[in-house]
Amino acid sequence: MIRSFVGVRIDPEVTEKISEVQTQLKRSLAGIRWVARENLHFTLKFLGAVPEEKIPAIMSTLEETLRPILRFRIVGRGIGVFPDIRRARVLWVGLDGDRLESLAREVEATLEPLGFEAEKRAFQPHLTIGRWRNFDGKPRQLREELERWKDFVFGESWVEEVVLFQSILKPEGAVYSPLKVVPLSAPPACGSEMA
Repeated sequence: MIRSFVGVRIDPEVTEKISEVQTQLKRSLAGIRWVARENLHFTLKFLGAVPEEKIPAIMSTLEETLRPILRFRIVGRGIGVFPDIRRARVLWVGLDGDRLESLAREVEATLEPLGFEAEKRAFQPHLTIGRWRNFDGKPRQLREELERWKDFVFGESWVEEVVLFQSILKPEGAVYSPLKVVPLSAPPACGSEMA
């Protein structure tokens, strides 16, 4: 079985900015296991443990469906938590991009016939930057930090490819290894960039 997910890598300038903010947050927020800079990504679809023989079908289906989609930009903005401020488990950076949801829907629709159930939760594009093992139940300081960073812009990142990742769990944290990279299409060369 191969533990895997479909995701998007983030431009180094944005991950650098996130890493700097993580360093500042470490001083005020306790008990968080921080996501390493090289692991920062946007998950389009978590697949879980997949039989090895199913991987080629996933690869070719993603390739066929996603390759015609045009590249686009996203912006990292603000931080938040899941599920809520009193029971925080995940600390995230928000992502703005009007085509992110349609990309996620394409991935969902593509993989459903292969036996991967569609996500029931509302789509909320984000990058996980840290996880609490046990939240201390003191939300005041967390609320202050969320307020402090709510409008902070981490920068723009191009969504130029979609990656099928293998996630290898190790004692020091997960290691993500690309199994398949599907490049998205370049905009027509008429001088107008896609927003």
